[in-house]
Amino acid sequence: MSTSHTIGVVCFASLGGSGVVASELAAGLAARGHQVHVIASAPPSRPLPASARLAFHAVPVTSHPVLGQPLYGLALAETIVEVCRRHPLDLLHVHYAVPHAASAFLARAALGAAAPRVVTSLHGSDVTGYGLLQGYDAITRTAVVASDGLTVPSEFLRREAEQRFALGANAAIEVIPNSVDSARFAPVAVRDPARFDRWFPAGAAAVRGPVLVHVSNFRAVKQVPELIDVLAHVRRTLPARLVLVGDGPEREAVVTRARARGIADAVAFVGPRADFADELPHADVFLLPSATESFGVAALEAMSAGVPVVAYRVGGLPDVVGDAGILVAPCDGAAYADAVLALAGDPARRAELGVAARARAVARFDRARTLDRWETYVERVLAAPRRLAS
Repeated sequence: MSTSHTIGVVCFASLGGSGVVASELAAGLAARGHQVHVIASAPPSRPLPASARLAFHAVPVTSHPVLGQPLYGLALAETIVEVCRRHPLDLLHVHYAVPHAASAFLARAALGAAAPRVVTSLHGSDVTGYGLLQGYDAITRTAVVASDGLTVPSEFLRREAEQRFALGANAAIEVIPNSVDSARFAPVAVRDPARFDRWFPAGAAAVRGPVLVHVSNFRAVKQVPELIDVLAHVRRTLPARLVLVGDGPEREAVVTRARARGIADAVAFVGPRADFADELPHADVFLLPSATESFGVAALEAMSAGVPVVAYRVGGLPDVVGDAGILVAPCDGAAYADAVLALAGDPARRAELGVAARARAVARFDRARTLDRWETYVERVLAAPRRLAS
């Protein structure tokens, strides 16, 4: 695209799909010549590259002496206003509806005629109701409908958004799949599972067996404690180990279950790791037992790295994984554990699915293809009349 724009990107800083998608998109648009301003409470967990066309603006969040809790939504709206006044934006792209779309709505009212166009990207739990913040449907719908553009990463989430926000089947919701940096998340010529040894006690590290990996923010919807049962099932036959990347509210439940099962030494908690792309292709199987997923960014990154995925057939995962992985009937824990055991014990099948997963990721979800779609969409939004609340 020949036209360069000044774009604001609002996102969460913590490890999670929407934050990863937003920061990667910001970096990609900057690399294509746009001036991009990322706005978040802290630098994104996946670091932004150094670039003169990419700036970060922190939202100053403090507790109120009377109200007590941090007023993040208002602080974000004020920060958006300040950024727009210092760096006039053509477009503000907010990721996740609650509270980002509402904050953008307030900021646009404050800016008046100087306000940028606003695009809201819905990511999943802000639509399906699994998020921690619920009960704000009227405010959220007002902000979402007032956005000049509205996007989702999958047909599943488009249908869910139409229903939750009463948008109707003819609503102008653009489906733009999330993408993967297929050069960064790539298979290796020779896998070396011993790279994971440093995270395990000496005894567990010395035993060679399949390495199972999971990456998430450990929210309840991710069903991470279930993985301990899966590991216990697999270890009755194979000396498997489990590497858990990320952190969140379910961590203690996972630790407790691993200890109760007597397999704590076979479970490694490595925390949020921005550098895990280097380790991922050395894993044997990627596990995603989520009760729902609007897309599945972590699964896509594993696929791009040539690691086969075992997940439930929910949400947008069938569109992402397709037949290049194993999808199990929704929340059948016994069937899921059997599928993981079967794949973990079959190196030839793992290799076959790994090749298919990589091919699907590159053909359908490569970063360059998605950036093309985003640039085209930005031009359409900027050329169209503003959308009004209804």
